[in-house]
Amino acid sequence: MSGKAEFIEIFKDHIHREGADALLDYLENKSDFFTCPASTKFHGAYAGGLCDHSLNVYHCLVDYLARERVTELYGLEVEAESVAIAALLHDLCKVGCYKAGTRNVKNDATGVWEKVPTFYFDDPMPYGHGEKSVYIISGFMKLTRQEAMAIRWHMGFSGQEDARLVGQALEQYPLAFALSVADMEATYFLEGKDQG
Repeated sequence: MSGKAEFIEIFKDHIHREGADALLDYLENKSDFFTCPASTKFHGAYAGGLCDHSLNVYHCLVDYLARERVTELYGLEVEAESVAIAALLHDLCKVGCYKAGTRNVKNDATGVWEKVPTFYFDDPMPYGHGEKSVYIISGFMKLTRQEAMAIRWHMGFSGQEDARLVGQALEQYPLAFALSVADMEATYFLEGKDQG
């Protein structure tokens, strides 16, 4: 099954609130979500990388939330719909931001400069990262406070936010912490430079 087909299947199986169909139509037919990369040179820096990253985050989040310690000691229970929304849609802020191009790279074997394909980041709506994803989703469907906070703060302490605010958000909204962990696991362990 392709990444796009898996994404759509998970989306349709779990996300049923008003506006979900319009959001999926936007992703499929009015955006580059399924063809854009997740970054310019790090994780998922290839066509379709954003979809793959979103799926990886979803699977990492599902696994994290199923841990005995998380369910029994922390008492964290999250509805399947919220898990799918937070994980699959956390990086919608990247839609429409990557442009294909080339750059010159010196071939180590021959010493000759060669043009290689690359992506450039050019954000037509510089609204931030997590907050932009929340903004885009909210144009289609209503988010719960927990979902909105999870998506807004999914970068955790790896972003350039005030550390006090990050800490408060992760403490007050456990799904935000869980999504941050899942995003880092997917980014650094599944998609890091040595994985692809």
